Amino acid sequence: MSNNKFESICKDLVAIDLNIDLKEIFIVWISKILQNNKAMLSTTMKGSPYYEITYNGDKDEFYIDKYMKESNRVFHPTATPVDEPAGNYAT
Repeated sequence: MSNNKFESICKDLVAIDLNIDLKEIFIVWISKILQNNKAMLSTTMKGSPYYEITYNGDKDEFYIDKYMKESNRVFHPTATPVDEPAGNYAT
């Protein structure tokens, strides 16, 4: 499947899932390897999920993974993180 066709199908799948306009959806990353395609998509809406859509060309199947951001933490390799056990994180 061409990247253009795959991109169009992916955007349609996200638009249907979220009931939004195609103009609100954008591709973060897209790749085609042999007969398979993969794309990462998101939307312009704050707090929207992140989608990973894979097309398996051998089986003519789409796999849709949907993720929500749970947290955003800062990690400094030379310091001990608050939520992690004490240890030496220096490289």
